[in-house]
Amino acid sequence: MKKKHLAILLSRLKGFESPKPELEQYRTPGNVAAELLWLAHSLGDVEGKVIADLGAGTGVLSIGAALMGAEKVYAVEKDKRALEIARENARSLGVEDKIEFVNTDVSEFSKRVDTVVMNPPFGSQVKHADRPFLLKAFEVSDVVYSIHLSKPEVRNFIETFVVEAGFGITHRLTLPFEIPAQFWFHKKRLEKIYIDVYRFEKCASKPI
Repeated sequence: MKKKHLAILLSRLKGFESPKPELEQYRTPGNVAAELLWLAHSLGDVEGKVIADLGAGTGVLSIGAALMGAEKVYAVEKDKRALEIARENARSLGVEDKIEFVNTDVSEFSKRVDTVVMNPPFGSQVKHADRPFLLKAFEVSDVVYSIHLSKPEVRNFIETFVVEAGFGITHRLTLPFEIPAQFWFHKKRLEKIYIDVYRFEKCASKPI
């Protein structure tokens, strides 16, 4: 499957019905998910691997990983309705059997996996909302792919945080991320921000 085709498939998946601002429920754009998964696949972190998608939402990363040849994917999401939509999306692309849908807070997930993929909250509504996701990811896997705002203060935090956890940054991609207006505080019909896709690895080289 080509990266462009993957991006198109993922962009067509059903999104949140009633997104919750306190959970920062923004759907991961298909092109961003495809870039993350393509990088992970090229480095041998997807095909034949057991993967956890922490804060899976409606399943964009989980389904993409399954399509790219993951052996099994845990889609971990505390919003029950979002997880039901994720299951519907997986069924529509024929990968439902590869995904275990886990309706729980990420803090309760304890399975060891080969790779974590995730798009945690950016912390715009609840400060440091991404930290529990990072801590859990570092607990359950030695390889983590994660999406964060591309800002100097966020980069500084990430670089310090991962080193303290015994991880390093091996890759970082900066990409545009489009957010359509869906909450009362959105002033524009479409907001374009920039995000960093990180690959973290336990005992890896020094942060870039």
